[in-house]
Amino acid sequence: MLVGEQYRPMRPDTAVGGSGQGTRDATDAGFDEWRALQKATDKKRADILSDVVGHPKGLPSVEELDYTNPSLSDDAIRRHLRTLADVGVVREREFETGERLRDYPYKFYELTEEARELFDRNGLFPEAAWKRQYRAVEKTARIREIEEMPRP
Repeated sequence: MLVGEQYRPMRPDTAVGGSGQGTRDATDAGFDEWRALQKATDKKRADILSDVVGHPKGLPSVEELDYTNPSLSDDAIRRHLRTLADVGVVREREFETGERLRDYPYKFYELTEEARELFDRNGLFPEAAWKRQYRAVEKTARIREIEEMPRP
């Protein structure tokens, strides 16, 4: 600790007004920005989020995320997505039962508006950079086919 100065831990900019003081600010929906940042910056979840952000439609399925994150099982990916959904970083979208296609995913994940705003204020997960990175990944015919399918 510095002598003669008050110790203030460094915190990301979580205040809506952009004060940079690290104020926790819950929006009307109860979005806890500090907690969202804590969960989103875990290495494995950050890898998943970069693929969500980089996905051409912004709505990847677990199968697509499993392909781009080979070190994680699909169950681990689902667990990380659930954690991110619990803090309001991602939301699950799915086709209604009558609209689902046989042998294709029906659940997809997207970044929430609150998370996008929070990440933009803190320079995290820049969309253009992750879209370029995602396009550079060599994909199988199955993954390309899933990328092209409609989303809910």
